[in-house]
Amino acid sequence: MNRAQAILLGVGVFALGGIGYALFQANGLEGFSAGIATSAVLTVLVLGWTSSYLFRALTGNMTYMQQRRTYREAYDTLTNEQLQAKFDALSPEEQERLLRETGQLEADTSANPESAA
Repeated sequence: MNRAQAILLGVGVFALGGIGYALFQANGLEGFSAGIATSAVLTVLVLGWTSSYLFRALTGNMTYMQQRRTYREAYDTLTNEQLQAKFDALSPEEQERLLRETGQLEADTSANPESAA
């Protein structure tokens, strides 16, 4: 939220208070009673909004965080598919060599009897 949006939000809440005050006066509340009722309604609205924001922030359900999770899942899926396609294109000997180099496949000690002794 930039500065202009924050100012517009403040003006909007201020206008909402004025509209609420006029509505309470139109429904029979006078002077201070209408002001107190308007303040109470606005306070409940602001506290409700703040608590919902804090709940979303603490549980990680913010829009930005959700976008990052979605992007990361899509990126990981695409990357894994590309790596799997490249691996599948290798010959069986190259696959085996790569698996040995990365430690995914243990070296076969029965092929060289001297190394087993």
